[in-house]
Amino acid sequence: MRVWSKTTLKSLLVPGGVLLLGVAVLLYSGWLTLALPALSFLYYCALIGGMLLAWRFHSSRIFLALVVLFLAQESLAVFGGGHLLPGTPGWAAVQAAALLVPLDFVLIAVMQEKGFTLSAMAPVGLFLFVQSVIVAVVCRAAEGFPATPSRAHHLAATPVLPGYALFVFAVAGIVLLARFLITRKPADSALLWSLSAFFLALHFTGITRTSTMYWATAACILAASIVENSYLLAYHDELTTLPSRRAFNDALLRLQHPYSIAVVDIDHFKRFNDTYGHDTGDQVLKLVAAGLSRVTGGGQAYRCGGEEFNILFPGKATAEVVDHLEQLRKAIESSEFRMRSGDRRQAPRGPDRRSERARGRARKAQAIRELAQDNPPAPLSVTVSIGAANSGTRESDPGLVLQAADKALYRAKNNGRNRVETAATPRRRPQVKTAGIA
Repeated sequence: MRVWSKTTLKSLLVPGGVLLLGVAVLLYSGWLTLALPALSFLYYCALIGGMLLAWRFHSSRIFLALVVLFLAQESLAVFGGGHLLPGTPGWAAVQAAALLVPLDFVLIAVMQEKGFTLSAMAPVGLFLFVQSVIVAVVCRAAEGFPATPSRAHHLAATPVLPGYALFVFAVAGIVLLARFLITRKPADSALLWSLSAFFLALHFTGITRTSTMYWATAACILAASIVENSYLLAYHDELTTLPSRRAFNDALLRLQHPYSIAVVDIDHFKRFNDTYGHDTGDQVLKLVAAGLSRVTGGGQAYRCGGEEFNILFPGKATAEVVDHLEQLRKAIESSEFRMRSGDRRQAPRGPDRRSERARGRARKAQAIRELAQDNPPAPLSVTVSIGAANSGTRESDPGLVLQAADKALYRAKNNGRNRVETAATPRRRPQVKTAGIA
């Protein structure tokens, strides 16, 4: 799988990166004229709204990230008091937030989503409570030390974070970016951009209005990730990450002549499932989907159910896409993969299927077979059959074009599979005339 692609870049930047950039532009240009009370209200709305959304959609990671932001902001509000000189409680709170929030975000990113069960939330809640107590003790201890005189004249509007804090932010940002590239999930992208907004909020702590706006942005990014994740679940297939049938049906409504539709079916997919198990079947689906996602010619692939995929080519006739479909077929045929585990069908399915002695003999026999093999199991190869059709006239019905592509697919299967077939130009759907009643 390619690390960077147009889809990956879009997933990374939208909505978190775009939202943060828009806020930065508004603040820099001076177009944002909201008063401080309005910005504070916006922050608490984003915070509370995000928590409610996270609770409703069982997103404990986003909920915890919002809690971390709230605790950090409250610590600065309680101990800051407008004084950010080194040696003051406010400066101690800034340093503590600069160290703990990036580390907390990294821990949240690597957590498994377990919902709001007591067993999952209690340890994390205790951990955050201990952190809060430690920060409070450190800040209270700083009250007994006088401010550093060398900086007494700089009630800094933009306090400079210490070098080790910048290092922690940089490392956390790299880890969160790597995590997103592995998972490609909106929550991991939101953690990265929310941490960036939090960094800017700390940097502009002395400018209350600007800092509050970045606090609100950090919370908004986390809340927006829940909406983005819901959209992906509704319009994308979770296993292959390709757009789903709902997205395909929406795309059909926007098609304009000319266009082509290709229907792709994995050859002998049922045999893969029956022989090697559904885990291997899922690997096959991912392999084919990865190839379909790289189809050339301006096509967009969709998973419409089971082992069936559709590809839309807006603005292209069948003659223009046949070569691209043939390249796709060859690329999938040349792709090979090895099973991650042994044949699942050989595993016992329950305690009553075999006795312990029989299972012991089976394990010994399997071990002997594995030792006798000089070479690893041969890699599996996958092929697909493809049928394509295009709109004949401006009035061509997409449903008829899809039916014509289906017929071409059946012809490809009947002619030996692993091939591309095209259909005749589908006609306009005839209008049904009703007989008059005398």
